[in-house]
Amino acid sequence: MESYLAEFFGTMILLVAGVGVVAGVVLKGTKSNGSGWIVITFGWGLGVAIAVYATGYISGAHINPAVTVAVAVSGGMPWSDVAPYIIAQMLGAFTGAALILAMYYPHYKAEEDKGAKLATFSTAPEIRHTPANVFSEVLGTFVLLFGIAGINATIGFFDEGHSLAALLVGLLVVLIGLSLGGTTGYAINPARDLGPRLAHFFLPVPNKGDSDWKYAWVPVIAPIIGGALGALTYEAVFNENVMIGLPIFIGLFVLLQISSFFISVEK
Repeated sequence: MESYLAEFFGTMILLVAGVGVVAGVVLKGTKSNGSGWIVITFGWGLGVAIAVYATGYISGAHINPAVTVAVAVSGGMPWSDVAPYIIAQMLGAFTGAALILAMYYPHYKAEEDKGAKLATFSTAPEIRHTPANVFSEVLGTFVLLFGIAGINATIGFFDEGHSLAALLVGLLVVLIGLSLGGTTGYAINPARDLGPRLAHFFLPVPNKGDSDWKYAWVPVIAPIIGGALGALTYEAVFNENVMIGLPIFIGLFVLLQISSFFISVEK
C-alpha cells in the first residue's frame, strides 16, 4: 500500500507542477501569462524531478503508466502490481489537476478561450494528422524510457551517492519537450493526459468546451507502446538480452501505425 500511495502523491505533485505551469502561461491575468514554451518544458521537467526525489525510494516513482508497463515487460516488477500502480497514478493525476483548477479558478472564469482552458489539462496536436501524432508520442516515450535505462545503467537510482539521477530524468523530460514536444504537446504519459482530461470533463471548469475525446486515445496507447520499446531496445542492444516483449511490441507498433492511417482525430 505504501508504494501505491507514493505513486498517487508522486503523480499528484507532477500534475500540480505541470498543469500549474501551463495554466500560468496560458490563462488570462496571471503574472506568467505568455511566458512561453521553454517555461512550460522546464516546469514539467522540474515537476518530474521533484516527484522522483519525493517518492522514488518508496515506489520507484514511475508516476507514468508507460513506465510501469515498461518496467513490467522488462521483468522489473510483478504484473500483479501494474494495475494498482496505474490506478494510483490516474487518481493522483486527476487530483493534481483538480487542485490547479481550484487555485486558478478566477483565471479560468476570466479566460474566454475554451481551447486554452482544455490545453491546461490535456494535450492536443498542433496539426491533426493521426499517423504523425501517433509517431510523435511513440518516439517521445521511446526516448524517455531509453534515456531512463541509460541513466540507471550509468549511475543508478536511489542508492547512496546517486542523488543526481532524478534531476537527470527531469532534464531528460525538458529535452523531450524542447526537441520533440512541439507537435503534440508530448504527453509521453497516459496518466498525465487522461487524468486531467477526466478532470476537465467531470469538474465545473467555468464555460468549458468539449474534452476532445476523439484524440484522447493517442496519448494513452502510443506512450505505452513507445515506452516498452524504449526499455526493451536498450536491454537488447546494450545488455544483449532480447526479451520476448520486444518483437511483441514491435508488432503492436507496426499495427498501431498502420491503423492510424484509417483513424481520424479531427474534432
